[in-house]
Amino acid sequence: MPRFLTAGSPVALRRTFSRLALALAMALAVGTAGAQQAHTDHVPPPQDTPYVGTVTIHVDADDTAQGIFRVHETIPVKAGALTLLYPQWIPGDHSPTGPIAMLAGLKLSADGKPLMWKRDKYNVYAFHLDVPAGVSTVDAAFQYMSGRTDSEGFEITDRMMDMEWSKVALYPAGHFSRDITFAPSVTLPHGWQLGTALETASQSGDTIAFKPVTFNNLVDSPIYAGRYFKRVDLNPGGATPVHLDIVADAPKYLQMTPEQLKVHRALVTQAATLFGSHHYDHYDFLFSLSDVLGGNGTEHHQSSENGLGSDYFTAWNDAAPDRDLLAHEYAHSWNGKFRRPADLWTPDFNVPMGDSLLWVYEGQTQYWGFVLTARAGMWTPQQFRDALAMVAANYDRNREGFQWRTLEDTTNDPSAARRSSLPYRSWQMSEEYYSGGQMMWLGVDAKLCALTHDRKSLDDFARAFFGVDDGSYLTRTYTFDDVAAVLNGVAQYDWASFLRARVDTLDPPLENGIAATGWKLVYTDQESAYEKQYNSRPQSSRHLFNFAWSIGLTMNDAGQVNDVRWDGPAFKAGVSTGATLVAVNGQTYSKDVLKNAIAAAKNGNAPIQLLLKYQGGYRTVPVNYHGGLQYPHLVRVEGTPDYLSEIIAPHK
Repeated sequence: MPRFLTAGSPVALRRTFSRLALALAMALAVGTAGAQQAHTDHVPPPQDTPYVGTVTIHVDADDTAQGIFRVHETIPVKAGALTLLYPQWIPGDHSPTGPIAMLAGLKLSADGKPLMWKRDKYNVYAFHLDVPAGVSTVDAAFQYMSGRTDSEGFEITDRMMDMEWSKVALYPAGHFSRDITFAPSVTLPHGWQLGTALETASQSGDTIAFKPVTFNNLVDSPIYAGRYFKRVDLNPGGATPVHLDIVADAPKYLQMTPEQLKVHRALVTQAATLFGSHHYDHYDFLFSLSDVLGGNGTEHHQSSENGLGSDYFTAWNDAAPDRDLLAHEYAHSWNGKFRRPADLWTPDFNVPMGDSLLWVYEGQTQYWGFVLTARAGMWTPQQFRDALAMVAANYDRNREGFQWRTLEDTTNDPSAARRSSLPYRSWQMSEEYYSGGQMMWLGVDAKLCALTHDRKSLDDFARAFFGVDDGSYLTRTYTFDDVAAVLNGVAQYDWASFLRARVDTLDPPLENGIAATGWKLVYTDQESAYEKQYNSRPQSSRHLFNFAWSIGLTMNDAGQVNDVRWDGPAFKAGVSTGATLVAVNGQTYSKDVLKNAIAAAKNGNAPIQLLLKYQGGYRTVPVNYHGGLQYPHLVRVEGTPDYLSEIIAPHK
């Protein structure tokens, strides 16, 4: 999904969805959410009562050629009205994006005889039926038609798959999801191996049966499986197992060097040191290395979905960007899964979620993702600073959107925009609670250091807020007041006002986070090594040429304008997103031609002439920009405490 400055929300970018499913979900949600609330008599509201019996579910995932998952469920029932639900509000997506359009061929039966069903008039995720007297189980059979588009990636290939149970399950309405027990099983292509948080009960050939779990835990336990599979122990000798379960396009991509193994193990150690607890019996990083399977980054309590390019290990020295993915999703086991905003917790997967505190859920996780990546040695200190400089620049040069909406308002974006591409991202903004939240938490960390004369930091908050109830798997919810109270427990201050000034006001001072750490943001005419990798790797979904900080454009390698910085030089000249840059000052477009033209214009008065192709026509646009190339960097402010270096130093 094209985004103007992908540094603004790099993990959100990885959560790709089928364009068709998203388009349908957007159309449905407008009429569904309100109608569902207005007609609750059609769908029984969830009650905290046990569901009768255990639902068995089997998924045949053997069809790699056509990408069809075939599902069979046996549902214990009582005579009378029954409503079956397809999950709509998906944890980690923070939005009603359950791909209902991909469910097909639904047939219900009892004792071998077909049962008629009818979809709810106002809620397309609900299916109603009448269970005849004397019937104790209902069989449900259907197919999930996985996404099959090159542009969005695939869910299953001839070498691997990512199967999320929320996409392949129906569940009975009227009960909390934690009160419904499922006995799951799956049939894989011959010879494939899998990684999952589920525990195996038995295996017969290529069919694996798992131990029964509650439905909320089933949805929280996806499967990664593949022909080329490797499990790596990241916590050797530890009481709580942590594994890296890798599936790859080819065996060569599974190979790790001793140094790579060391830093991935250090990630687990540094997270345990930070939070001082764990809230899982075992943890699995589910990790796909593929240029075909869709990229991903989704949190779960005892596992995480992580998908990057096939050369993650083999091109290690040239691929620092994206390396924070594992740390980000791992931190979510504490922040988001164990501790969760009160309005984001729901009793089942069809009650609307509230996203108002995503600046804690995602923003602080984004912060810890960067910090833990550096502490583990997966980034060098310089790579960390270069990555942070790009984020900081996003809120230095591209603040226009904060003139009309607040950081907190962007928590509505998962439902409003569904992570679709936006024509003017710097103005519309897109889920700024990720990286805007990250900058805010950097400021909180520096403030804690200053208030306590470097005796305490955000680490102390993390331990007090997320590190409680060691070993507990039960979710604990929180409110804004809870966050402020724990901060006050670390160091007395008016934290409520400090936070509100950044999340609930226009033009928040997010850039102050950098200055408070003993560093400052500057611009030079040279890209950092990190930014070169970030923008130009062919394997990256970004692969953008970034002139955002100068002329105000980003574009792909074909010259198509990805976005135009609002009120930047190109925007003022009339350049539109979606246009294709054909020539610059009379020369055929290339990245270097545009780069040289921007540099040369610094010493002259003539505008930069851009020949654009747009909507079938051509036009030349003169851009009056003479500021030269501009790339962000961090430099030390001498004579001030260097909190930033302390923050990323490995902890013992």
